[in-house]
Amino acid sequence: MMALSESQIPPDAQHYLVCGTEDCEKNCQFYCNDCHQPMCEQCRDEHQKNKKTKSHEVVPYKQRKRQLPVEKCKIHPTKEMVLLCEECQIPICYKCTATKEHRGHAFTDLETDFDEKVSLCHEEIAKIRNYFEPTSQDLKKEIAGDVTEIKKIMEAIRTSMKTEAKAVKKLVDTVTSENIEQVDKIEQSLLETLNNQNQEIDDYITYLNDSITTFYGYLSSSNIEQITLALKSESFIIRPIPETSKQVPLVFTAGNFSKEDVAKLLGRITVQNTKPENRKIKPMETASTQLKSTGKKRKQGREKSGVKKTLSLSPSVTKVREYTVPGVDSVFHISLGKSGRLWVSDMYGNLVQTDLQGNQLQKIQTSGGYEGYHTVTHNGELIYADKNNNVIKRITPDNTITGFIKTGDWKPISIHSSHINGDILVGMEKDRKAKVTRYNKTGTEIQNIQRDNKGQGLYSCPHYITENINGDVCVSDFGKQAVVVVNKSNQHRFSYTGQGSRFNPYGICTDVLGHILVCDDNSLTVHLQDKDGQFLSLLLTPQQGVKYPRSVCVDDENNLWVGQDITNTVTVYKYLQITII
Repeated sequence: MMALSESQIPPDAQHYLVCGTEDCEKNCQFYCNDCHQPMCEQCRDEHQKNKKTKSHEVVPYKQRKRQLPVEKCKIHPTKEMVLLCEECQIPICYKCTATKEHRGHAFTDLETDFDEKVSLCHEEIAKIRNYFEPTSQDLKKEIAGDVTEIKKIMEAIRTSMKTEAKAVKKLVDTVTSENIEQVDKIEQSLLETLNNQNQEIDDYITYLNDSITTFYGYLSSSNIEQITLALKSESFIIRPIPETSKQVPLVFTAGNFSKEDVAKLLGRITVQNTKPENRKIKPMETASTQLKSTGKKRKQGREKSGVKKTLSLSPSVTKVREYTVPGVDSVFHISLGKSGRLWVSDMYGNLVQTDLQGNQLQKIQTSGGYEGYHTVTHNGELIYADKNNNVIKRITPDNTITGFIKTGDWKPISIHSSHINGDILVGMEKDRKAKVTRYNKTGTEIQNIQRDNKGQGLYSCPHYITENINGDVCVSDFGKQAVVVVNKSNQHRFSYTGQGSRFNPYGICTDVLGHILVCDDNSLTVHLQDKDGQFLSLLLTPQQGVKYPRSVCVDDENNLWVGQDITNTVTVYKYLQITII
């Protein structure tokens, strides 16, 4: 390995220097700028006591002056360059000062100037090592992070596009199958009519042949009286040809759509017309301050570039998939668990756990019915309300059912485990009164919500309950015929009473945007509101194949799961889209 010269050694490099005094091998700590010799502490003392070197400038080694390299003057080759002409800014020898080129000029000791320039070089090297290079490396890391983020975003978009395409393809296949089935039925009916007409003509031809045979028999007969009587009878009159009709063929009208129509159906990427922001670099002043205190960490904070992804409502709702749940005849409530497992209950108290392949894993007979009486906690456990015994029960991982919370003389009818802090919200009723009680994760009661600020009862039949992203408690109240929303400070915010003359709310849930989604038994639709109760749309209607919506929930991928009455199928819809901003 090639050794570094002194000028190449970094100023902060740590290496062992030996005293330059003959026969002394001690550690060097000092430097004589006059002799240009490193020395240890003992040799320094002796150096300063010596009459010849007593006036020499001895300094700590790091403060030493760099020795001027020996270089001969180009004009006077026997002389060394030891001065700097301040006006010409070139090194010269003493003899050059007398020449006409430098006559009257000011001169500086070249060694002093050289030392200043060497110090400046080391300062610049220090800046490069301690600011410019680390900052550049930080930018490289930021760019690499942005590359990873962009790839992740684009992969998510591609996945979303493929999912949308699969859903549309499935819909196309379904509509095509239904159309072909309709064509098959019409074809069968038309062919049946034509076959009947054909058989009728065959029968008529047979009749004609039989008539010809009869008439030939009359011609061969010698009994004139018989022929005369036959010609007078009705059998002599030939039946008319049966009436037939030409069937009107089916006409297929091709759909009128373009590539642009399909693009609108599948969604599109939108790139915000915004100039990219320059990356923020910490100022040099900050770096200079940090240079003075080695060992401190550099700031790593940065702001991301302008590429971000956000969720928004899709212009249309797309059916993604459908599951059949064995062991129930309707789906009045859904609780999504971990590892792709879900709990479903019907109005008869059947509570069933299945996987996404439709395999039944557990089945429990409960006292529940048309309520949201079960929920999955943060740790993946299912808890459910036993209204016959006024207790909240818990199913442990080994499938053991244990009592968790006793509700006294209040009957628990609905339950929800908070995604914010793990609190447990329970809707209860007693003697025509109702309330919502909040428990912590250990089952300790911490809050009761029963009346508004005017002392009026908030609830009548809180049979479904959930919590919004802002901490609002949202209750689907069948008795009040409203969605009753109370904030985390126990204050009534608003009550949503639907869009028609009658509103029969059932299952309720919220999503990551704060939307409130609730099933309406009267209009057979799913209503969508914002977090302040403002009606946005009828998200799902009978025209989209939803006949009797009873339960809703949103999964971690922002898909909407819908359960219905009179069927044991759960349908999954995509109603949010990713937008690039």
